[in-house]
Amino acid sequence: MEDQNNDDDMLGSLIQMNTGKPPRNFSLMRHCNSSTFLAESELDIGIVGLKSPSDEKSGFLPIFRSGSCSEKGPKQYMEDEYICVDNLHEHLGVAAEFSCPGAFYGVFDGHGGIDAASFIRKNILNYIVEDSHFPSGIRKAVKSAFVKADHAFADAASLDSSSGTTALTTLITGRTMLIANAGDSRAVLGKRGRAIELSKDHKPNCTSERLRIEKLGGVIYDGYLNGQLSVARALGDWHIKGSKGSKCPLSSEPELEEIVLTEEDEFLIMGCDGLWDVMSSQCAVTMVRKELMAHNDPERCSRLLVKEALQRNTCDNLTVVVVCFSPDPPPKIEIPRSHKRRSISAEGLDLLKGVLNGV
Repeated sequence: MEDQNNDDDMLGSLIQMNTGKPPRNFSLMRHCNSSTFLAESELDIGIVGLKSPSDEKSGFLPIFRSGSCSEKGPKQYMEDEYICVDNLHEHLGVAAEFSCPGAFYGVFDGHGGIDAASFIRKNILNYIVEDSHFPSGIRKAVKSAFVKADHAFADAASLDSSSGTTALTTLITGRTMLIANAGDSRAVLGKRGRAIELSKDHKPNCTSERLRIEKLGGVIYDGYLNGQLSVARALGDWHIKGSKGSKCPLSSEPELEEIVLTEEDEFLIMGCDGLWDVMSSQCAVTMVRKELMAHNDPERCSRLLVKEALQRNTCDNLTVVVVCFSPDPPPKIEIPRSHKRRSISAEGLDLLKGVLNGV
């Protein structure tokens, strides 16, 4: 009898959906639209209630490995840049001032030319590690580095300071991962099959960004900052910012998100908006997890995401970085199957017929 009532409740929810009312007992979930991955991969999404081990008891220490892919796509020029440093100690050499394992990754989506993206890619990590707050105050060091790199680019006489770039970086020291974002690239964590967005897309129409822009005297025309840029934060674009030190609606200050990695955190996807314009975060995580379970190669995963975005007719350059936190592939997750028999009451059957007849 209890099962019958449950089925009637679910049927009532379906009827509400048909009449435009919010459904009951249904969790909101975005699914991958690619027919290649619908059959099995979507089963991995519905993983809820998994408990993370406490930070005190967990002896987990991530091991970093990454793969990347960057394609011009349908645009005439390639303006994206990226950086992958799996071993920060080896990369920095004697400049390394911390003992725990570290890594650094970045995606830079340029516009108005390649100069800004190229300059920031080459210099942003140096500005971070050379900051006086590094490594004891990493958050301050990263925020300061973004502004310093932006100002240094303005002073680079040989470069076109009117070009600009978004900047999304990931700095990992030990188990602490710090995401810094200025622009509309995105970082998504794969956590036992679930997609956890670790950055916010800085679009001018975003409420918080719109309020900040208008407070500083900026305006938004048809989704564009001052009618010129489709992002609310970027480095470069000094023809819009004016002189250094002036308050400008276009900000180079990043938003930060810091987490402590656990065994459940399997991989990170960093991508420019060319990916996210045509694919949900959950779809990307589902695809990558399925592929890692098959071949455990993050570079092949990044190539697959780029290929899928192109097949979905993205209109932009494409850059994707996939970072794994373990040498092993993600484990298969067993979802308990219910052995209860499901039935529907005569009243419920009549309701269902009514819904179908009205379609």
